[in-house]
Amino acid sequence: MNEVLKIIDGRRSVRAYSKHPITPEEKNLIFSATLRAPTAGNMMLYSIIEIQDQNIKDRLAVTCDHQPFIAKAPLVLLFLADYQKWVDYFNRCGVEQNCRDNETQYRTPHEGDLLLALCDALIAAQTAVIAAESLGIGSCYIGDILEQYEIHRDLFELPQYAIPITLICFGHPATNTDTKRSTRFETDSIIHIDKYRRFIGKELDSVFMETEKRFAKQIHPAEIGNAGQMYYYKKFAAGFAIEMSRSVKEMLKNWIY
Repeated sequence: MNEVLKIIDGRRSVRAYSKHPITPEEKNLIFSATLRAPTAGNMMLYSIIEIQDQNIKDRLAVTCDHQPFIAKAPLVLLFLADYQKWVDYFNRCGVEQNCRDNETQYRTPHEGDLLLALCDALIAAQTAVIAAESLGIGSCYIGDILEQYEIHRDLFELPQYAIPITLICFGHPATNTDTKRSTRFETDSIIHIDKYRRFIGKELDSVFMETEKRFAKQIHPAEIGNAGQMYYYKKFAAGFAIEMSRSVKEMLKNWIY
């Protein structure tokens, strides 16, 4: 493998950081790479908030499902789906009046615009992760930023068309960091050819075979009989997932209405 593929292959989530700081030069390299990420129509429908205030980091360590390592991360970046700067620019350019003059209906951002901005933000985020990894800097995505929308909106003074999509912690890995890569599904169960392939029966069992093997090696409550039941209660139907859905509904209402 070439060096880029080695970096991608070896990347894992890092939650424990050494005292070695991220230098200004390293940070600038990460930012420079991030801003070269693919973007819809070259509109860069995202913004990034670098969180330097320790009080805000401490707050996020609580609001993001109580994860103390967030407060200790040397670099914390919040990626936003951001159409606000374009809406403001449209207003600055007199677009609404121009639409009236041309008897054209003026539209505001809706669901499709949000999804496009979300894609832009996540593409930029992953570019930052790979750039950091190439510099020996570990990272960890914090999906829990999708929870507690009202708190995070107020904390970062977010306008209507700027929504938190992902939070990422960066830092040089501590020497005792586990370097073992997590397992992934087999290629044939993820890569489909020409059309979606739905797995049923024994084929579906085969897809989740390694998942069940890992489950069998662990201790679980007597009422949990297999990996599917475990993931349902631990991930899909857990309190954080329910809060996330509630929070995202509020994001959508705020964005569209």
